[in-house]
Amino acid sequence: MRRILELNHAEARAYFLKAESYFNFDLPQYFVFQNIIHQVSAQLAGCRLSDFLGTYITPTGQVKPTYPSDFENVNYSFLNNKDGKFAWRPFQLIHPALYVSLVHNMTEEANWNLIVARFGQFNANPKIKCYSIPLESDNVQSDKASTVTQWWQTIEQQSIELALKYEYVLHTDITDCYGSIYTHSVPWAIHTKPVAKQPANRTNYALIGNSIDKHLREMAFGQTNGIPQGSVVMDFIAEMVLGYADLELSIRIPAHIQDYQIVRYRDDYRIFSNNPQDAELITKILTEILIELGMRLNAQKTLVSNNVVRDSIKPDKLYWISQKNGSKSIQQHLLIIHTLSDKYPNSGSLSKALGKFYDRIKGLAELYNVHVLISILVDIMYKNPRTYPIASAILSKLFSLLNDPAKRDVILQSIMTKFEKIPNTGHIKIWLQRLTIKIDRTKVYDENLCRKVNNPAIQIWDSTWLNQALKTMIDNAQIIDEQFIQSIDVVINPFEVQLFVNEYDEEPEYDDEPEE
Repeated sequence: MRRILELNHAEARAYFLKAESYFNFDLPQYFVFQNIIHQVSAQLAGCRLSDFLGTYITPTGQVKPTYPSDFENVNYSFLNNKDGKFAWRPFQLIHPALYVSLVHNMTEEANWNLIVARFGQFNANPKIKCYSIPLESDNVQSDKASTVTQWWQTIEQQSIELALKYEYVLHTDITDCYGSIYTHSVPWAIHTKPVAKQPANRTNYALIGNSIDKHLREMAFGQTNGIPQGSVVMDFIAEMVLGYADLELSIRIPAHIQDYQIVRYRDDYRIFSNNPQDAELITKILTEILIELGMRLNAQKTLVSNNVVRDSIKPDKLYWISQKNGSKSIQQHLLIIHTLSDKYPNSGSLSKALGKFYDRIKGLAELYNVHVLISILVDIMYKNPRTYPIASAILSKLFSLLNDPAKRDVILQSIMTKFEKIPNTGHIKIWLQRLTIKIDRTKVYDENLCRKVNNPAIQIWDSTWLNQALKTMIDNAQIIDEQFIQSIDVVINPFEVQLFVNEYDEEPEYDDEPEE
């Protein structure tokens, strides 16, 4: 696999224009965006987005262009509930015209070379290492799977290795990182703050930093706080700002502090030192830098530990390693996972544990107490939105073992009623539709992406700011793969929901005789 900074400008453009770069959150696989991205890219080739703006006539008879920043819902957004309570994460499908225009601008040869060179400056200090630059996979795994693998191979393993050299590690992360990024900080990051703030440069959109900033504001009703979440290109833009923070931190750490190592993965920091006061001073300096960029550290997640090995491994993973062995019955297995979900909600170990559970039951022709298993599983889903895809696959298998369609419908309605108690649950509705699409295609879900499955006329993005030709092309683009829907089974196949090809190899074997 290669970091995208190793790609030339043409390779980087092809990478960002892939569907899996356009959105990197979990949707059923019948949602397809590759064709619309390629069609818009072909239309915009050699042009500027301003060439495709619509127009309106002012009361005085003047013809003026329409701008995306004049419209509130240019991108398609839905809120993913993070904890089954009151915390939400907004996911966005960026308007294809804005997305492609941004990618084209960033990957013009001179612009891309400037960005790559700037990252070289961000990474100049060997004591501050960033391991979250997006990756291009070179095997059967997706780019996303390769990035997750990189996390384990670098952050966790290197942190343990650093225990040989350092006595202390300070963990911290940024509160609502994407929602807090100040868009004007992007040109600061790429061109330096003094250059970007020169009066002559502030509206010079030939500067790629300003161009990126303008695209971000056009996606957000002109706002300068926050960037969309849910695409690789936005992950990369966040890395520009965070890389700039790394550079500033390297400059501002006092010269007498030499015995330290900082490992960063996106907004997650691990500061290693043999002196806890040095680690705390570095954190104070980092806090000051982030405040200047509109961000702040999460005080509740900031802690210093003198057990570097133990605290280099996520606590949910340590817990699961200690608990996973010895569960014999299927219900006991799921109850242990339920306990994991209570102790470490929305954790990576929870999703992996459910993946192994699915592997265990997917070949079974009968199960006792299916209703009980469904109840336990839905309770896990209710408080752990990260599990929606794999839990939906398990539910589809359990539903297939219910011989009474009437009882199945009653249970499904109970599930839907339970989730309706949580506000802003568009993501679960999308996955419930996948669960029922082969049982009852006409079942109605109040989420535009769900409605789009059965009604092509539903518009996902607001394109009224575009000229008629490009607007019509985007409005008429097919983003639902009907052939895929026809080919799938009632039971969700593992390839639809599992990130890794062999993700669960380390899990124990179980005795799967029928339960009584």
